[in-house]
Amino acid sequence: MVDSWIDGPAKSAIVDFVGRAVAEVEPASRVAVFDNDGTLWCEKPAYIQLDFLVRRFVEQATADPSLRDTPPYKAAVEGDLNWFGDVVTKHYQGDDSQLKVLAGAILSAHSDITVEEHAARVKAFFAEAQHPTLNRPYTACGYRPMVELLRYLEDNGFTTLIASGGGRDFMRPVTMDMYGIPPERVIGSSVGLEFRDGNLYTTEKAEFLDDGPVKPARIWGRTGRRPIFVAGNSNGDIEMLQYASAGSGPSFGVLVLHDDAEREFDYTAGAEKALELAGSSGWTVASIKNDWATVFA
Repeated sequence: MVDSWIDGPAKSAIVDFVGRAVAEVEPASRVAVFDNDGTLWCEKPAYIQLDFLVRRFVEQATADPSLRDTPPYKAAVEGDLNWFGDVVTKHYQGDDSQLKVLAGAILSAHSDITVEEHAARVKAFFAEAQHPTLNRPYTACGYRPMVELLRYLEDNGFTTLIASGGGRDFMRPVTMDMYGIPPERVIGSSVGLEFRDGNLYTTEKAEFLDDGPVKPARIWGRTGRRPIFVAGNSNGDIEMLQYASAGSGPSFGVLVLHDDAEREFDYTAGAEKALELAGSSGWTVASIKNDWATVFA
C-alpha cells in the first residue's frame, strides 16, 4: 500500500477493504469521497479559506470604515481568528447564531466578478500565502498519507472525489496540483452564478452549504452514485459516512484523528460526535500520531 502509512490496524483495514471491493464491486461503483479541510489539508489554527476571506474583509473594511466595528470585519481587522474558529466550532455543536452573520459577509466578499477572475484571486493567494505556524506554503500543507491513499484507490479502479464544506471555487484552482483531482470532481459550498454578456458572474446568493446532510445529497446529485469509501474528520462528515455505510455492498469509512501536536495539531473540537459514533458505526479512526509515518510531503 502507501509508504507513509505505518503498519497497523488502520492500514490493514484499508488494504483489506480495497481487496474486497476489487473482488466484489464493479469498477463503475467504486466511488471514494474525501472531505478536504482537516482530511486532505491542514485546517488549524484556522481554515485556509478563512485566511483568504479575512484578507478580503480587511480590504473591504479599509475601503469602507463603517464596517470596522461590525463582525466579522472587526475580527478580521483586529486579527482575532478565534472569533472565526468559535463560529465554526459552535456550528458543529448545533449553534448557528453567528454563522449567519459570517455567511452574509462571505457571500458579499467576492461577488459580481467573473468565475475566471475569482479563480485568479485564489491562485494569487496561494502563490504567496504561507501557513502561520508551520512555515510552509499552504500548497505544501496537504497530507502526504491521504494523497497516497487517493492514488492507491485510483490504482485499484476507484473514482475519487472531494466533497467539502469549503468553497468549491476556492478549492478547484489547486486540487489538481495538490491532490491530482481535477475541478470536475470537486464538490463544495457555492454561491449562485449569473450568466450575462457571455460570462458567468458570482452573486451574493448562497447556492449550497455542502455540510452535514447536504453532502450525501450533493454527492448523489453530482455523481448518481452512493460512495463505498468515505474519508472525513468532523461532525460535518457524519451523514456522508452514514450514507456509504448504509449501502448494500462493501463500504468503508475513515476518520482522521488529529492527535499529533508535534507534527501538526492536537484537537477533537467539532469532531466529538463523529468520533463517538465511529465504534458503533464500524468506521476506522486513523491517528496522525500512530498511523502516519509522515504528515506533509
